[in-house]
Amino acid sequence: MVEIYPSKTASGKPMTDDLIDKLAKKAEAGYDVEKTLRRRPGRPTIGSGPAQVESVRLDPELRGALERRAEKDHEATSAVIRKALRRYLATG
Repeated sequence: MVEIYPSKTASGKPMTDDLIDKLAKKAEAGYDVEKTLRRRPGRPTIGSGPAQVESVRLDPELRGALERRAEKDHEATSAVIRKALRRYLATG
């Protein structure tokens, strides 16, 4: 009888006895720590250090205007927000 597992791998493969055996044998053989733990490329930096996320509430009209401007400029909404904030802070 084939057992059905509720879990899936990160790539979406269903967990089966065969897959678990294969992964266990791979783990028992050992991993190359340097290769496994090497830094993988992530998001590019956008400033002098790690970026932080800030949450801002936008009313529907402002959100719509932001989306229209981002589409017009072929940019992400976050890029439009950063540009606007930099301009605002530079004039203060």
